[in-house]
Amino acid sequence: MSASSSSATPRPVPPIPPAGLQGRRRRLLFVTLYELIAIGASSLLFVLIGQQPGESGVMAVAASTIAIVWNVAFNHWFERWEARQSVKGRSVLRRAVHALGFEGGLALFLIPLMAWWFEVSLWQATVMEAGLLVFFLVYTYGFNWAFDRVFGLPASAQAPPATAGGVRL
Repeated sequence: MSASSSSATPRPVPPIPPAGLQGRRRRLLFVTLYELIAIGASSLLFVLIGQQPGESGVMAVAASTIAIVWNVAFNHWFERWEARQSVKGRSVLRRAVHALGFEGGLALFLIPLMAWWFEVSLWQATVMEAGLLVFFLVYTYGFNWAFDRVFGLPASAQAPPATAGGVRL
């Protein structure tokens, strides 16, 4: 009878994939859903503040195109910053900073475009943008919250899995 000594070497534990949709697929779905709703809402808002429906629709699509480019760039920068933070997750303050940063940056692009397209002064375009901004601040905050609830937080906002002695808890 031979005794075989089998010393079990612990195998490395593979990393847990982050919960929810991640990476480019997540960003593409986010931008698509956000902008489809935004086109409909902003077209309606432009009409409600006195602009012609045809001009409002064209402006909404142009604003959406600009917003898509800005969204991809801003969220890339925001998530890079967020990944370096010691506190993970998305608090009310972090969501508010995200919404303000996104909408404030977008306004810098849209005010001159609206002034030109609607043939109004920069001041009038700023007032129009201020009205839209109130709506979009609430919309952006709410959309981000709902999107994260449905599709999970991005990897940049997730805490790493807890481990004890190399074993995942």
